[in-house]
Amino acid sequence: MKYRVLFMSAIFMVVLGLVLSSSFAITADEIVTKANIASYYEGNDGRSLIKMEIEARGGRKREKEFVVLRLNVEKGGRQKFYVYYEKPDDIRGTVYMVWKKTDGDDDRWLYLPGLNLVTRVAASDKRSSFAGSDFVYEDISGRNVYADDHELLGEDDSVFRLKSTPKDPGEVEFDHYLTWIRKSDFLPVKIEYYDSKGTIARTVETVESKVINGHPTVTRALSRNRETDSQTVLHFLDVEYDIGLTDDVFTERYLQRPPRRWLK
Repeated sequence: MKYRVLFMSAIFMVVLGLVLSSSFAITADEIVTKANIASYYEGNDGRSLIKMEIEARGGRKREKEFVVLRLNVEKGGRQKFYVYYEKPDDIRGTVYMVWKKTDGDDDRWLYLPGLNLVTRVAASDKRSSFAGSDFVYEDISGRNVYADDHELLGEDDSVFRLKSTPKDPGEVEFDHYLTWIRKSDFLPVKIEYYDSKGTIARTVETVESKVINGHPTVTRALSRNRETDSQTVLHFLDVEYDIGLTDDVFTERYLQRPPRRWLK
């Protein structure tokens, strides 16, 4: 009887272990959702001054500077971005604005001060170069987590490794991409975009990050384009969270009349 009790206890512990291990398992979709929130939704709103350094093939360098304002409408869902270009002088006053959605194409606008022209940016342009750099528009405002099928390929003590394949291949320039996501704060540390031949076409890396006001924050990011042999570094400076942005800042009215209060 004693051995039977011990045997049954052992069976119970094994079953309990399996239940507990499965209950704490995390799926690929959950990882991607957490990474999306960590990358784009920390705080209720935010502001950052970004310095961009573009190095083309042959070593020719250009620099740009812009302010990004961000407001969460729904945590992990609808969101608004306002990007105001400060430098160089020939593009100063240019504004790029996004109303991000989860149930359809985002609304995007571009204001060109030289022409005093407000134009809508086509949904297909979200994969175009951002400000002539090696980043694309979606790198700045985030990619819809439902646009891809996600698969957890593996993990170690520090990172998850995932493969994401677009549900609509005709909308993007890549075949699939691999992402390494840090377990400690769910910030992506590296993304590799592959073409249809299985060759890496572009990479995006988190070079530096730190905690600001309790929020994990990327402070330096690097994108390399293997096809053009160029690279771009983004420096995130003067990052602030929960500054009290209001919804009216993200309207067409402020495309031509920048909200100076929030851009300082």
